[in-house]
Amino acid sequence: MGSGTVFPMKEIDDKPGGVSGAVSVRGLVKHYGETKALDGVDLEVREGTVMGVLGPNGAGKTTLVRILSTLLAPDAGQATVAGYDVLRQPRQLRRVIGLTGQYASVDEKLPGWENLYMIGRLLDLPRKEARARADALLERFSLTEAAKRPASTYSGGMRRRLDLAASMIGRPAVLFLDEPTTGLDPRTRNEVWDEVKAMVGDGVTVLLTTQYMEEAEQLASELTVVDRGKVVAGGGIEELKARVGGRTLRIRPVDALELGPLAGYLDDLGITGLATTTVDPASGTLLVPILSDEQLTAVVGAVTARGITLAAITTELPSLDEVFLSLTGHRASAPQDTVPVDDREEVAV
Repeated sequence: MGSGTVFPMKEIDDKPGGVSGAVSVRGLVKHYGETKALDGVDLEVREGTVMGVLGPNGAGKTTLVRILSTLLAPDAGQATVAGYDVLRQPRQLRRVIGLTGQYASVDEKLPGWENLYMIGRLLDLPRKEARARADALLERFSLTEAAKRPASTYSGGMRRRLDLAASMIGRPAVLFLDEPTTGLDPRTRNEVWDEVKAMVGDGVTVLLTTQYMEEAEQLASELTVVDRGKVVAGGGIEELKARVGGRTLRIRPVDALELGPLAGYLDDLGITGLATTTVDPASGTLLVPILSDEQLTAVVGAVTARGITLAAITTELPSLDEVFLSLTGHRASAPQDTVPVDDREEVAV
């Protein structure tokens, strides 16, 4: 089975209890010849949250999603989704998940409504319920007016929304989104983000892979950063930013002529560990790297003692892109050698 949408089957009654996380991964390994696509990955996704898996091309993101959605068998390690083991209980697992891959997989010859209705019937929904679900999802994804048009006439953004709607037909507990906005224009990307937020509001757990820093910040409550098949960091976005090592204090005096003298004054104070300050004439601010609360207190106290009238003073954490660069040595969007994915690889059944 190639990339696209995996549709959850009807809910069943034998879901195991006592599961703390919607997705739990321990020591996951997958090789492609000599290449380690996954090299001992650990991951935990809490129910009702969005976990962003961030990494460049070839980092192992898609391989991870394929394993968790039972499209690919790991070489080692364990993984459960909604309490079901990906190797021992794949059939049960498929009933409670949805997957939207990197490319829309709807039938382009069929109208949007018929695509959704057909999927509902394949999922064993009664005709009345399948019709109702198709109508409701088309309305939710702003596709009602195009419901009777062949999907081939849809724009890229409309096809993407139809693909997302298709993955929701079976009311999945866990939804995998593998770089869902790749190639979309900014407006359509924002529309997809809105729909993902609405899904999470309905209680769906989402695992999102992405290369876009803005996408991760918009959607994810927690991040796992992967590079060359390994997890290099994880946690909340602000937590990761703080781990990189410090903040930037931005000081903007009312009188821009104070910038140079103030920079020299701070550099001459000899505050322990304080880096050299930088003047930004364009914004009329002084940039002071801060590594500790003690440095922050000392700098603010020194500026106050100087008697300079300030227009603003703020602190900023590093950007997510700067975090990724610090953790991996390259930016998330930097081209990497992609891992060859063979659709004929062993699939759990």
